[in-house]
Amino acid sequence: MYNIAVFVSGGGSNLQAIIDACQAGKLNAAVCLVISNNKNAFALQRAAAAKIPNYHLTTEPEILATLAKYQPDIIFLAGYLKKITPAILAQYDVYNIHPALLPKYGGKGMYGIHVHTAVLAANEPETGITIHKIDAEYDKGVIIAQKKIPTLPHDTPETLAARVLQHENTFIVEVIAELTKD
Repeated sequence: MYNIAVFVSGGGSNLQAIIDACQAGKLNAAVCLVISNNKNAFALQRAAAAKIPNYHLTTEPEILATLAKYQPDIIFLAGYLKKITPAILAQYDVYNIHPALLPKYGGKGMYGIHVHTAVLAANEPETGITIHKIDAEYDKGVIIAQKKIPTLPHDTPETLAARVLQHENTFIVEVIAELTKD
């Protein structure tokens, strides 16, 4: 069984999808740790409700010490808005879920509603989700999997964001299932 650490900054709907899949036996994994850089992240409450150790941490030494204590096999970023440091990358396999089809609409400042606004402003016929392995540059790591989602004529950034998020919650579980196969 794989131990997964999940890093989050916000509501944690992808975290909840991972927790639910682990509890239902759909993943050969367990969430061993949740870390947030935002002390008010609802994701921390989700973790606490599931009795998963959870921490508000902001410095590299705190994060590395906590990771050493819980020994995750992989780290998943699920809406984590802080750059991962080279020291963490040197010790752990870190994956990210991004709400667009990379390499388009990635990089510094391209997160959340900003991505969906840019996709619609460019009149893209489709958008999607990318799961990639993290490296030292924002959204430049090796792409593991992508899912395409059409844009609709009357989409707003908010409606597109909501639709992409619905797909993220299942797609992240599908990809983790593949990554944690024995």
